[in-house]
Amino acid sequence: MSYEQEISKVILTLSENKKIFVVGIDGLGGAGKSTISEKICKKLENYHLHVILLHIDDFINTRKIRYDSAYPEWECYYYLQWRYDYFIGIMNQLKSNTENNIAIELYDKENDNYFKKNYSTKEKTIIIVEGIFLQRKEIQKIFDYMIYINIPENIRMQRVLKRDSYIGNTKQIISKYENRYFPAERNYFKKYHPEQTANFVINGQKMIY
Repeated sequence: MSYEQEISKVILTLSENKKIFVVGIDGLGGAGKSTISEKICKKLENYHLHVILLHIDDFINTRKIRYDSAYPEWECYYYLQWRYDYFIGIMNQLKSNTENNIAIELYDKENDNYFKKNYSTKEKTIIIVEGIFLQRKEIQKIFDYMIYINIPENIRMQRVLKRDSYIGNTKQIISKYENRYFPAERNYFKKYHPEQTANFVINGQKMIY
């Protein structure tokens, strides 16, 4: 049985008596969160469930806020990257199931601003949220079930070198990860031990790419 099949069956069982069920798919940069999230969504939709897929990076702050030169780069990434208060408010609205349609502000990377998109929870809904640092104390209570994708840092670096060409050349990508992303990730891993606290852990590399 594939990971996505196994996880989908667990979600089906656990969500049976809940109108809204929220699943987090946590993992560090280059772990394959988006890929596995999409696969799980498709499996759940095959069971004729209403599924909403959200990305925590849809809730980031504009560049002016998240790149504050007064702080080290990794601190900007860890403490200033996301609009957690807004995300929590939106998730509470979705979970309350009191409105048929909720307009959510999502980040527009190309224009560094926000646009609105409507989401509906008028029927039984599984909400999948994929992203980094999902087990932080600020947002961990949002989730009913947490999956963590545990991939070694060296493997993830190989992946982002192929994926993140928008950053620049190989040297520029390595520099950004070593100065901004990896120190914040190491801080999160040391503080929260996400591989120990998640409900389901996917270890290894073979199932994503």
